[in-house]
Amino acid sequence: MKLYRFLSGPDDSSFCHKVTAALNKGWHLFGSPTYSYDKQTKVMRCGQAVVKDVEGQEYGPGTKLSDW
Repeated sequence: MKLYRFLSGPDDSSFCHKVTAALNKGWHLFGSPTYSYDKQTKVMRCGQAVVKDVEGQEYGPGTKLSDW
């Protein structure tokens, strides 16, 4: 199965750690990162899509992406 996740967070080290953790679990960057201003919280936010291929598994609505 092919899995897709969109990681997002504030523009600080916690976002970088989130992406780094996904890469170390075998996820791969997909597309360009995003960067925008959140008017409600008045902070910049980052986003990055990641994908992962998992052999021998079936995807379903109950698949918990963070487990992979």
